[in-house]
Amino acid sequence: MPDFAEPIARLIDQFKRLPGIGQKTAQRLAFHLLRAGPEEAMALAEAIRDAQLKIRECSICNNITDTDPCFYCTSPTRNRSVICVVEEPHNIIAIERTRQYNGLYHVLGGALSPLEGIGPDQLKLKGLIERLKTGMVQEIIIATNPTTEGEATAVYVSKLIKPLGVRVTRIGVGIPVGSDLEYADEITMLKAIEGRHDL
Repeated sequence: MPDFAEPIARLIDQFKRLPGIGQKTAQRLAFHLLRAGPEEAMALAEAIRDAQLKIRECSICNNITDTDPCFYCTSPTRNRSVICVVEEPHNIIAIERTRQYNGLYHVLGGALSPLEGIGPDQLKLKGLIERLKTGMVQEIIIATNPTTEGEATAVYVSKLIKPLGVRVTRIGVGIPVGSDLEYADEITMLKAIEGRHDL
């Protein structure tokens, strides 16, 4: 005899597919939605559907957005001479929380990882090179995660860009090696940006 009715078991199974959600948390979430009532459950379902239908990649920087180009690329107050290169869109939030960086962004869509089959061709580098051809960009800040893959990506991007005559810097110390940018607090992220160095 199954532990849960089939619709509940299916809901729990779907929650377990989310990163960081195990069996017990999935069960708590499923039963919370059942207790909350149909309005809250439908609001969640509609928010998920809207995100899937309306969110896309910015055609300039590859950030996720509901308008193309995104807010950062179209903002008249952003410094267009600096581009911060990150692995994933959620890394931008950690940098924006410092309230100190006002340049543009470029999202690579991952990091070099030969074991996972991610090479230079899988990263969104072509758009970055095209952006540098305008001659407006004076500095590239590489803010990939301080992991083995992130460091390898930083070195690769640096070697690709330096011949173009653009200054390449790397975010400084402050973020623990082996962690992700999204978990850094505002002060740590601020120190990392302030302490960036040339590669």
